[in-house]
Amino acid sequence: MPYKLLITAALIALTGSAVAQQSAPTVESRVLLKSKASWDGTPYTSYPEGQPELTLLKINIPANTALKWHSHPIPNAAYVASGEITVETRDSKKEIRLKKGDALAEMVDIMHRGKTGDTPVELIVFYAATEATPLSQ
Repeated sequence: MPYKLLITAALIALTGSAVAQQSAPTVESRVLLKSKASWDGTPYTSYPEGQPELTLLKINIPANTALKWHSHPIPNAAYVASGEITVETRDSKKEIRLKKGDALAEMVDIMHRGKTGDTPVELIVFYAATEATPLSQ
C-alpha cells in the first residue's frame, strides 16, 4: 500500500511540474526596424569614424504641433510609443504618416519635420553617433 501512495504522489508532483513548465512565459523578440536606407528610400552611404556614442531619447510632442525644419548628420531610428505623427520633407514634399507601434528609419542630411494631429505623440529615438556629433541641425 505505501508503494501505491508513493507512486501516486510522484505522479502528482511530476504532473504539476509539467503544467508549470507549459504555462511559463517565453521570451519573444521581434525586429521593429532593420534598414540600409531612410524611409524615403535614400540609402545610408557611410558611417562616421571615431569613438561611438549612443543616445536614446524619449521625445514628447504636444498635439497640433509642427516641429522646426531640421536634419540629422547621422542615421537614427524612431519608434512611435503613442499618438500619430506625419513626417514630411521640405524640398521633395514626400511624407509618411506613423501611428503607435510604427518604427521609422530617419533621413540623413535631408531637411524634414514632424507634425502632430489632435493627440500628443511620444517618440523613442535612437542615435548612433560619435562623440561631439550633433544629433540634429
